Amino acid sequence: MMARVSLPERIHQVEHRIQTAARRAGRARDQITLVAVTKKFSAAVICEAYSCGLRVFGENYVQEFAEKRPPLSGLAAAQFHLIGHLQSNKARQAVELFQVIETVDSERLARRLNETGTPLEVMIEVKLSPEGTKAGAAPEELPGLIDTILHACPNLRLTGLMTMPPWNPEPEATRPFFRSLAELARIHKLPKLSMGMSHDLEAAIEEGATHIRVGTALFGPRPKASA
Repeated sequence: MMARVSLPERIHQVEHRIQTAARRAGRARDQITLVAVTKKFSAAVICEAYSCGLRVFGENYVQEFAEKRPPLSGLAAAQFHLIGHLQSNKARQAVELFQVIETVDSERLARRLNETGTPLEVMIEVKLSPEGTKAGAAPEELPGLIDTILHACPNLRLTGLMTMPPWNPEPEATRPFFRSLAELARIHKLPKLSMGMSHDLEAAIEEGATHIRVGTALFGPRPKASA
């Protein structure tokens, strides 16, 4: 039986990949934030990851994170990002749980988040694929959405764009989506790009990612729900 790879070893492996890709792209390591994706993993796993030096965590579901948030109150330097679709009726709860919402995709949601009165960093999720299962604002909707956030939502601080390309085991297949998002960010003068996951983080970094969302490479396969 193969020995289980420890979390510190996995972090080291991912860090090596990040540094290698950054060097290849002529970028500084500190330009790239590793977002550890902990959906379906317990609060204990988050605490272990924090003790190993990870500080930024990504969760997909408001309700799931709400249930495991109480034991994390002692992680003073941790930052939690919502990286899954957010329904506008959960905006208030999300603002209480997360420091960054990466998945703003409509003016309605932006206004709901603003109405909470809580200062909040946000990114806009952009849909670059025709897949029906993917959320996000269409590229042509960006000017109006950006204008709404900048001029009608004073509690929101818009910093960047995020995307979720169609799944493809071949990392190079997702590169065009990363390139398109980077071009949109340049056009709209937004500094942050959240893109790239465990299998394609190198391509994302080479195309300008400032945030990579890594789950499996750090924590292994997600736990299956018990029957």
